Amino acid sequence: MNLLLALLHDMLFAAIPAVGFALVFNVPVKALKYCAMCGALGHGSRFLLMHFGVPIEWATLGAATLVGMVGVYWSQRLLAHPKVFTVAAIIPMVPGVFAFKAMIALVEINSLGYSEALWATMMNNAIKSLFIIAALAIGLAMPGLLFYRRKSVV
Repeated sequence: MNLLLALLHDMLFAAIPAVGFALVFNVPVKALKYCAMCGALGHGSRFLLMHFGVPIEWATLGAATLVGMVGVYWSQRLLAHPKVFTVAAIIPMVPGVFAFKAMIALVEINSLGYSEALWATMMNNAIKSLFIIAALAIGLAMPGLLFYRRKSVV
């Protein structure tokens, strides 16, 4: 029961920025609820994958791929471009905390001088944020690579 409440909490608070960024990107009003559902679905699936021990980079790749697949399905059903649903939905998964920690460590290295602990903190957080951003990009592009190919995959 505790996992279900945490999952619902995570999904609710991921839907809010998805709708906010959809409004910034001038998404049509009728598509806002789909952006919210897609953002909640993506962040919730990442939450579940991480809960069961999947690293955040791989969980993000799976969640972004799921968001891309659902966006392609809704785009065909509602006659809109898939990016209408997917771009705003993946923004709640952008690794702001890891990038912030990397930048703080870099500023501390600049002001306090080099130390191995600060360098390790900066590199760990920077590489983790780069891999998460790459997972978002690859996961978002995956359905387009699979569904809109002119040649077969094999």
